[in-house]
Amino acid sequence: MVLFASFMDLLDATIVTVAAPAIAAELHASEAQLQWMLAGYVLALGSGLIIGGRIGDDYGRRRMFLASLAAFAVASAACALATGPSMLIGTRVLQGLAGGLMVPQVFGIIRSSFPPAGMAKAFGAYGAVQGLAAVAGPLMGGFLVDADLFGLGWRTIFWVNVPIAAVALVLGSRVLPESTSRHRAVPDVVGAVLLTLGVVLVLLPLVQGRDWGWPWWGFALMAAGVLLLGGFLAYERSVARRGGQPVLDPALLRVRSFGAGLLASVFFFGAIGAFFLTLSIYLQAGTGRTAWQTGLVILPYAIGSILTSGLGVAMAAKAGRSLLVSGSLALAASQALLWFIVRDGQNPGYWMLAPALFIGGLGLGLAAPILVNVVLAGIPGKDAGAAGGVLSTVNQIGGAAGVAALGTLFFTASDSHAGDVARLQGFSDAFTAVLPVGIVLYLLAAALMLLLPRAAHSA
Repeated sequence: MVLFASFMDLLDATIVTVAAPAIAAELHASEAQLQWMLAGYVLALGSGLIIGGRIGDDYGRRRMFLASLAAFAVASAACALATGPSMLIGTRVLQGLAGGLMVPQVFGIIRSSFPPAGMAKAFGAYGAVQGLAAVAGPLMGGFLVDADLFGLGWRTIFWVNVPIAAVALVLGSRVLPESTSRHRAVPDVVGAVLLTLGVVLVLLPLVQGRDWGWPWWGFALMAAGVLLLGGFLAYERSVARRGGQPVLDPALLRVRSFGAGLLASVFFFGAIGAFFLTLSIYLQAGTGRTAWQTGLVILPYAIGSILTSGLGVAMAAKAGRSLLVSGSLALAASQALLWFIVRDGQNPGYWMLAPALFIGGLGLGLAAPILVNVVLAGIPGKDAGAAGGVLSTVNQIGGAAGVAALGTLFFTASDSHAGDVARLQGFSDAFTAVLPVGIVLYLLAAALMLLLPRAAHSA
């Protein structure tokens, strides 16, 4: 039952990217608003992850899972009914927050419901669902937008969550066991709020700067966000000194591999988060492909990811660090090849793009599924749970930061839209401006991954 919800949550992270141009066209959304529709969801998801696991441990994982699943369905329906970009951004934030509260319960329920031998199979099934969602997201998004079922257009990508959630709710209420943790802890709400506000203040000027005309006070907001993040670290130290359980225990940062892993995750997921947004807009607004055709173009990427994800998980216990570095280098090579293909401003054919995207998918499958476990291998067992929650949150923050920073670079570079030829050239220039930054981010991530433990932490 929890896999139903996992599929829905993972599907929503990819399906919206393909539909983004259609959403922007119907709702007359600005480029900054389009970025917030994606970054807002991811950032809210990360915020929910901070305290979601602890709330489930204390008050019941089954209860929390069903409540957050219902909230996710309601938020999805609200997204489908959005009448303007501001409403959609707000409902996407609520949807992301509900997803962030729901996802930790999936892991908690699996751990409490299966013996060690069965747990490996359960997490293997979870990985298979991730791969299925990676394939289904672009294809389903493209199909639903182009099919225009019942005249709903892009709104069906949100309506589809409602029946999936309904089935999961009915089945979950009947068969899921309740479980709680033996040790209750007060959630660090103040720390979670400080972290979220700090990140928002840093990202807000990045996304809105072009619309605002890059005023001085935008940079002041960014500086205030940095100061707030410093205050967050100071507050976390005080919580740890008092014997509480902070969102981020500063002692973890003294573990060199963990600090390197956090920074590598920001670079890695930042590059991925921006790539699919910019690729989708380039393919649709630049080359004139439909949403369905865009989904088909992205399909080789998803297939490559499925092919290597199982291999990566199987070999992580022996060669986790090598797989991470290899995956990051493959992603960098993929984007270098894409840059070579699109740099001349022509409309590349399907089979020109497919090999480069397939290589990127191979790299993603090697690295993404095992990154958390490799980073956690350097953390003492008693701190692994807290460190895992921090790392999962940082992954989402990295994705939001990538959408904000590289999305802004993309839209700034795509300023020539007069006529079909100039439009293609403008979006080609924008995409080729973003790709080298992604390459650098993957290379930086690979360098930092060399500081990680050789093998993965056993789940």
